[in-house]
Amino acid sequence: MKRTVLLLSLMPAAATAAPQFEAATYQCDRGVQVPATYVNTPEGSLVVLMVDGRQITLLGEEAASGARYGWPSDGSNYVWWTKGQEATLYWKTPEGETPILTCNAG
Repeated sequence: MKRTVLLLSLMPAAATAAPQFEAATYQCDRGVQVPATYVNTPEGSLVVLMVDGRQITLLGEEAASGARYGWPSDGSNYVWWTKGQEATLYWKTPEGETPILTCNAG
């Protein structure tokens, strides 16, 4: 139930089209699995990841290639960047981004 409430709270109330959901599980280095649920609406997109037993919700960002998701702040946070079947989880600080996990859709 938490997940549903969180997703709905991030979507505008006036959304005219039903959101589209897509789920994938990524196999990452060190044997880590990352389940991801993508939510797309005409107003934007987001992804909900499960990493180290924590739920992380990231909003769609502009990307030169692929799809990029992050949290809109200047502080430290996660970034999830996908291209095709590959994905990378980064830790972003004001100084730059450090890759944490490199993954492939399973």
